[in-house]
Amino acid sequence: MSKRIDVKDLNVYYGKFLAVEDVSINIEAKSVTAFIGPSGCGKSTFLRTLNRMHEVIPGARVEGEVLLDGDNLYGQGVDPVTVRSQIGMVFQRPNPFPTMSIRDNVLAGVRLNNHKISKGEADALVERSLQGANLWNEVKDRLAKPGSGLSGGQQQRLCIARAIAVEPQVILMDEPCSALDPISTLAIEDLINDLKDQYTVVIVTHNMQQAARVSDRTAFFNIAGTGKPGKLIEVGDTHTIFSNPTQKATEDYVSGRFG
Repeated sequence: MSKRIDVKDLNVYYGKFLAVEDVSINIEAKSVTAFIGPSGCGKSTFLRTLNRMHEVIPGARVEGEVLLDGDNLYGQGVDPVTVRSQIGMVFQRPNPFPTMSIRDNVLAGVRLNNHKISKGEADALVERSLQGANLWNEVKDRLAKPGSGLSGGQQQRLCIARAIAVEPQVILMDEPCSALDPISTLAIEDLINDLKDQYTVVIVTHNMQQAARVSDRTAFFNIAGTGKPGKLIEVGDTHTIFSNPTQKATEDYVSGRFG
């Protein structure tokens, strides 16, 4: 069951430094939302606040609300580990656990959350997650081999399988294709398109064409200068953002005039 996210008046800090200022945005369930904007404008920082990964950095904190179907993820007594099992994260560089087999990589998150499952349930979950990541047919005969033996694109899909094995409602992707070749990138983009049938997907990308291809809605972030906070400038359906944005800065960015 995928869920919507509503962010209200969010400010993100590293110590005293305000990194992202006053973001309010609604992220629709079962859709793909892309965050675009120049380097250093707070896209990835903001993405990490959506599953409380930001606060693992010493001195980092947020003010404001992130609501998952109305429940404030930053509310009193909310366990960040639970939040991260509901909202999975796929990082820029594929990061399978190098000493673990492909099978154990898929099950890593489930075991981390202390879920006791039988071998039969584990086998079914591994197959289902790898099918969900469009990887099953490529690896089904070598599940006991290390995940690090896969190609970069396969490793990234393995990380996606690991993320979906814990049955999250939302999947966050921080530039998931930036380290991949064009063919692997296409495989991940096809997969993102499939994932939105079941999950709410949020992707940070520097690749404008990718945002246009994979997302239903696009949010443009910008920064006034070094040392200034990143801000959300405009959000809307992707076609409109790329063809008829309301803000001049958005138009300049998507048309390649800066960034």
